[in-house]
Amino acid sequence: MSEVDAEMRAELAALKLENAVLRKQLASNNNKNGTSDSPHPLSLEEYRRYGRQMIVEDIGGLKSQLKLKAAKVLVIGAGGLGCPALPYLTGAGVGTIGIVDNDVVDTSNLHRQVLHDSTKVGMLKCESAKQVLNKLNPHVEIVTYPVRLDYSNAFEIFEKYDCVLDCTDTPLTRYLISDVAVNVGIPVVSASGVGTEGQLTILNFQNEGPCYRCFFPTPPPPTSVSSCSEGGVIGPCIGLVGTMMAIETIKVIIGSYTSENFKPFLMMYSGFPQQTLRTFKMRGRQSKCLTCGDHPTINKEAIQSGSINYELFCGSRNYNVCEPDERMSVQDFEKHREGPNDVILLDVRPSHHYEISHFANTFNIPVKKLRNMDGSMAKLQDEIPRIKQDSEVVVLCRYGNDSQIATRLLKDEFKIPNVRDVKGGFFKYIDEIDPSIPKY
Repeated sequence: MSEVDAEMRAELAALKLENAVLRKQLASNNNKNGTSDSPHPLSLEEYRRYGRQMIVEDIGGLKSQLKLKAAKVLVIGAGGLGCPALPYLTGAGVGTIGIVDNDVVDTSNLHRQVLHDSTKVGMLKCESAKQVLNKLNPHVEIVTYPVRLDYSNAFEIFEKYDCVLDCTDTPLTRYLISDVAVNVGIPVVSASGVGTEGQLTILNFQNEGPCYRCFFPTPPPPTSVSSCSEGGVIGPCIGLVGTMMAIETIKVIIGSYTSENFKPFLMMYSGFPQQTLRTFKMRGRQSKCLTCGDHPTINKEAIQSGSINYELFCGSRNYNVCEPDERMSVQDFEKHREGPNDVILLDVRPSHHYEISHFANTFNIPVKKLRNMDGSMAKLQDEIPRIKQDSEVVVLCRYGNDSQIATRLLKDEFKIPNVRDVKGGFFKYIDEIDPSIPKY
């Protein structure tokens, strides 16, 4: 063989090797992107990623994984419930996940909303979540909606999805989500939690009900509904409920529930003093339900037109019970603190709030306890011995809401005329006068 032939053969071998490498790289890239002509329905990387869940006997193997990949799930709220649900759904391989949340990350969220971190304070929660979820699983499409869900945008968003997770914390939004889901024809995995407790259910399963209105045709009194900012919340407790939401969603998607075996339920979780989980049977679809009953009136047209007034239906607490001259600014309150000692400063926050942070030389009577005194001056003097009918009283609470109610009680029931409350309360004083005071 001549030297020229040898060189040509060497070049040809090198070209073949380079071509083989390029073809292998191209196949690998196509496989990752799901565009391969391979007979396998998942990429090789996806087989490795989801293998540990596909081999679980109750899951259903590859067939169920493909159902997850094809599913489109909408999560309303990236807070205490959404934060644990979202990464588990993303990790499980749900193909498309939408996140609706117009709130921003606050430091007070971080003890429980662990999808966010300290560097994300001030960022939209939906965008903060998307950044983490994209890193967790690049095979999942994350779509964000930085809007407040209402009657004008709900249908446009819901119609793109197969299932919705209600991770919100107000009855108003729960009724809206349920009503829209019924009209779109998708199930709702709904949960709530506050303090150390939570509850979970599935609504409108296979368009057979029940819906939220079947369970609660009449909303609870506004004064009976507590939020995390008012009642507090233990992070792991709300986290467990959010994780259970992810489990129930996966069961809905892969077909673990069927029309034959699904029974309406309400699951109740309690974290203290001992962890308990109880499941209660609930009634099914109600024929008289205004949304999913035999003759529904809450339809798409009624909701989108705004004729269904959710604010009026659910009501709201009326804290504005004081006249302008019965209130003072935090600046005026500062003068009273530095003024004569005969002014009685009354803090009506719950006692465990008061213990966290409070002003010196103040008395603490929670507004609930004050209400239970039934206007008895003797009972009030047991708590504040020097208070009299002609005393000057300044009332303080967390935000300036309960203090108005307390002011009204002291004036109308205890007949103490010289009472005023502090607008904006303890927290506004901290924000505008003294930020060195602990704010919780």
